[in-house]
Order: sequence, then C-alpha cells, then structure tokens
Amino acid sequence: MSAIRVQGLTKCFVVKKKSAGFTSSLKSLFKPETMVKTAVHPLDFSVEQGETLAFLGPNGAGKSTTIKMLTGILHPSSGSAEVLGCKPWADRKRLAFHIGSVFGQKSQLWYHLPAADSFELMSRIYELNRMDFAKRQEDLVERFEIGPYMNIPVRKLSLGERMRCELAAALLHRPNIVFLDEPTIGLDVVVKHKIRQLILEMNREEGTTVFLTSHDSGDIEQLCKRAIVINHGQLILDQDVATMKRELLTHKSIRLQLLEDSEPLSMPGVETVEHTGQTMRLAVDTRRVSMEAVLARIVAACRIQDVTIEDPSMEEIITHIYARKAGVGVL
Repeated sequence: MSAIRVQGLTKCFVVKKKSAGFTSSLKSLFKPETMVKTAVHPLDFSVEQGETLAFLGPNGAGKSTTIKMLTGILHPSSGSAEVLGCKPWADRKRLAFHIGSVFGQKSQLWYHLPAADSFELMSRIYELNRMDFAKRQEDLVERFEIGPYMNIPVRKLSLGERMRCELAAALLHRPNIVFLDEPTIGLDVVVKHKIRQLILEMNREEGTTVFLTSHDSGDIEQLCKRAIVINHGQLILDQDVATMKRELLTHKSIRLQLLEDSEPLSMPGVETVEHTGQTMRLAVDTRRVSMEAVLARIVAACRIQDVTIEDPSMEEIITHIYARKAGVGVL
C-alpha cells in the first residue's frame, strides 16, 4: 500500500520583477510588474509504506517546496497528492497526528527551554495518553542517549546533541512517515553515523516510512533503498540506490595534508588532480580500485598529517545524469 501518492503535483509562485534604473524602480513601486515562477513542475511518484526514499537535487531544485506540499504547509497550483490517504492541504490537522518532520536548519524545540519541556508540550499537542507518553519518552531517551541533555536549555546544546533531541521529538507520537530535510547537516562523522543508525532502527523496528532530502551521499548510501532526483522542479531520475551507487556514486576525492613532500601517487584508477608542496588531492574511480587499496598505498608511500575523503557533490551527480542521458562522456 502506498504511503505517498503524487500525480501531476505542481507549484507556481507569483514574484515581482526586478527593475533596472531609478525611473523603472520608482514606477514599479506604484505599479509592480510580476511574473510566474514554476518551482515544481508536474511530479508523479509514489512511496510504499515502510520504504526509505532519498529525495535529491541541488539547491533550488524544489525539494523543500515539495515537502511543504506533502505536509500540508503549501497548497499546490495543480495536481493531487495523498499522504496516508489524506489530502495534505485539506486534512492538515488530521495528517499531523501521523507524520513527523525534522528540518536540519530549523528547530521544533523551544530554544530557551529544556528539551523535556518541549517533549511535554508535544505530548499535549498530540493528545498522547500519559502512560504511553512516559513509556515512549523513556524508550526514546534511552535509545537516542539524550538523558544528560533533557533538562538543559536547548540553546546550550551542541548541534549533534540538539539533532538527536529533534529526532526523538519527531518520533514521540509514533508517526507513520517521517520527513527528514538535511538531518545531518553540519554534524561531525561520529554523530552522523549515530543518527543514521537510529533512523535505520526506527524504520526496521516500527516500519516508519522515511522521506529524506540530503546533500550528503553518505546519508543516501546508508539510509535509503531508492532515490528520486529532481532538478529545476522536474523529476530526472527514479532509481534504486544500489544501481545509483554503482552507476553514479563511483568517484571519491581524497585530500591529503602531508608531513613532508612526496612523489605523486601512481596507481590504476587514481588521478592526482592537485599536488602543491605538502598538499595532495586525488580522484579515485571506485569501479577500478577499492578505497581500502588506495588508503593502504597512501599509508605505505606517505607520512600523513591529515586525510579527508569526500563524496561527489549533488551538482556533480546531476551533471553526470544529464551527460549520461545525452550520451556524452561522463565522470
């Protein structure tokens, strides 16, 4: 059964045209010229219950606008959508009891209050039974390891501590679907791994449908089984992540800070794209050589001060998709 079903979903905004020159600006002040901007072109897709979906695209692609329509915050210009059998913008209040959301750059917790107070408030908003709330909160606090932070004002928590509290708060009422908009943005590697594991646990144990947007390829690879990619509001790819990983996430970049000068690394599948003094940047084709083999070679050949491994950016992935569709050379 589909948790989300979208048909021809479109969103247009009327925006004011910018005027050039003082006279034109003065004229537009009294009689502004407007234009219609299409943020989301007709979209068609569905998400099954319990599925983990990555909804991807560069900045300005229409991801957040689509999520706002699916959660009932925005009305579409045309088309239809069903989320858990509800029309989001018409049944927003009823739908809110069955969905949760986490926005990486916007908190749902009261900034100056301890997380425990926000949890209490949300239990009242969602009309949770007191015994069920106490048991659920205890389980989430233990699972997310946030006990030491529950009585500290949110403003005094680190980003990683706050994001764990945000996720726990979003899952408090046992939502059927959780919308995650950049949930790991700005977090260090250890905290990212912890949050990903927690999301996977909730999906596996409670059957929670996960609708994720992220610019982090690690989120996509570790959390999701399927990916939809949009650009300029249009759907350009709908594919399982295993295939996407094999065809698109095949290049990684290694940035090295060395303790002493070293010769460029010569190895099949590895290209030295920058070598300045004690700084080296390598491009690795993971279809030809494993990261383990490359790192072993680096450790044997160089004295390393620091190493950073980066996935391709979403912009590079989009370029790769377009290039593949056009039949030209790709990465």
